[in-house]
Amino acid sequence: MSEESVPPQPGPAGRPKGLLEQMEELMAALNADLSALADLQAGAPTPGPADERA
Repeated sequence: MSEESVPPQPGPAGRPKGLLEQMEELMAALNADLSALADLQAGAPTPGPADERA
């Protein structure tokens, strides 16, 4: 059996990024996305009992 591996992506200094560095970048991007989503949800009106019209 052969194992496939993903080649490491070069970092800013031309060296391959480590797994920890990649995870930190992904977590930072995820946090930014979640913050933006929270901001959007905070600005959107939420339907309440007064907003329900039949």
